Amino acid sequence: MAREFSRRERVAEELKRELGVLIATQVKDPRVEFVTITDVDVSPDLKHAKVYVGTFDVTAGDDKAAQAVQGLKAAGGYLKKQLSKRLRLRALPDLRFIQDTTERDAQRLDRLIDDAIEQDREHADPDLDESNEDRGPA
Repeated sequence: MAREFSRRERVAEELKRELGVLIATQVKDPRVEFVTITDVDVSPDLKHAKVYVGTFDVTAGDDKAAQAVQGLKAAGGYLKKQLSKRLRLRALPDLRFIQDTTERDAQRLDRLIDDAIEQDREHADPDLDESNEDRGPA
């Protein structure tokens, strides 16, 4: 019977889980506060891993998230050493930390949509609203 997940996917999931624990409990860099691992993408040869990093503090500026990534890059050697102790892999992938802006972008788009709806309501013709009310439910 074929395996449900490829080795690459299993390694990525293990890296994601272990990095999350290590960052939350072991990394003392103040730049790396409110950080979460959103995804890990491992290359087919298992030599490289892109680690996508998001911040819980979505109200902070882009520079805060960039500083968190810099803090993780600085702690990369330590993280790799700790991962080698926790994971049973012949060779641990090189870690490349990348800022994940998905949540921040989603909130920005949500605000734009809300603003557009509000502007439509402000500029709406009051006569159209009355005629729609006369029709009743559709």
